[in-house]
Amino acid sequence: MGFFDGLKRDKKAAETIASVKREQEAAQADPEIPDIEDIPVIEREVPYLRDDSQPAARMNATADSESESVVEREIKTYAEKARVHHVIGTTKVLAIINQKGGVGKSTTAINLSATIAAAGKQVLLVDLDPQGNASSGLGIEKGRVEHCIYDVLLNDVPIEEAIIPDVCEGLDVVPATINLAGAEVELVSEMARENRLRDAVGSLRGKYDYVFIDCPPSLGLLTVNALVAADKLLIPIQCEFYALEGVTKLLDSMKRVKSRLNPKLDIFGVLLTMYDGRTTLSRQVADEVRQFFGRTVFETMIPRTVKLSEAPSFGQPINEYDPTGKGAQAYGDLAKEVIKRG
Repeated sequence: MGFFDGLKRDKKAAETIASVKREQEAAQADPEIPDIEDIPVIEREVPYLRDDSQPAARMNATADSESESVVEREIKTYAEKARVHHVIGTTKVLAIINQKGGVGKSTTAINLSATIAAAGKQVLLVDLDPQGNASSGLGIEKGRVEHCIYDVLLNDVPIEEAIIPDVCEGLDVVPATINLAGAEVELVSEMARENRLRDAVGSLRGKYDYVFIDCPPSLGLLTVNALVAADKLLIPIQCEFYALEGVTKLLDSMKRVKSRLNPKLDIFGVLLTMYDGRTTLSRQVADEVRQFFGRTVFETMIPRTVKLSEAPSFGQPINEYDPTGKGAQAYGDLAKEVIKRG
């Protein structure tokens, strides 16, 4: 039985192959021509060809128009600044400072400045950190910057020439570039080295409501310049282990500067950052900081969120990148506290 079953299968397969072959030959002899209306129209998006006569924005167009991209800010001069339509009061110069790195100084500098500016205030952000995170976090391409804070401190360039106006609504920026990395050494031999930033910022009093200085994570000459130039200090402290490490040295430096160079210097506020209410450690650190600093600690605590980490990579402050998120809400509440404290 098995032998005959195999023969039957082979015969059936041969008949099937022959049938298919006959159909193919018939199709070749009399091919069916489809009606033109039945042919589907396929629309393809043709990428722009490189043409020097076309605008740069068109040449940089991508096939996927919905994909997110980094916001590249236009580099303008101070003379092109938009007109200010409200009366400026006393300018408040606040240094955002902590000797410890990774506590949210640049994140706070970017988002607090932008949020206060969005509330109708005129704000200047001075990036004094050689890493230039505040500059790049606002979409400023450092390679296109003509003058930065280094030129102001060491080349006697007027600070107005280094200001990039209207980076966001109401927010101007004095950027930092890699040149600032050598400023610590070069300032050593300069006359009145501690007063360079104070003299520069002094010419802007009355033109801005707030001047924020993003300080480097060190206690070198750049930080001393910020301590001398500032009216008060805003100290971010992360809600993690070693939160208060280094703060004692910062307070000692503040006291020395206050006694010899800047008598009005004081703490404006202490900000708790990277807070996660789900962990016991965050709650314990928050309680410890409040016991140590008392009423100077802001009621607002900045939560640990992914959106706050993502926003700088797109060159936007959190109120533009994720305006309805909890990070934007937290910095909005902080801005209200800062304005209320005066």
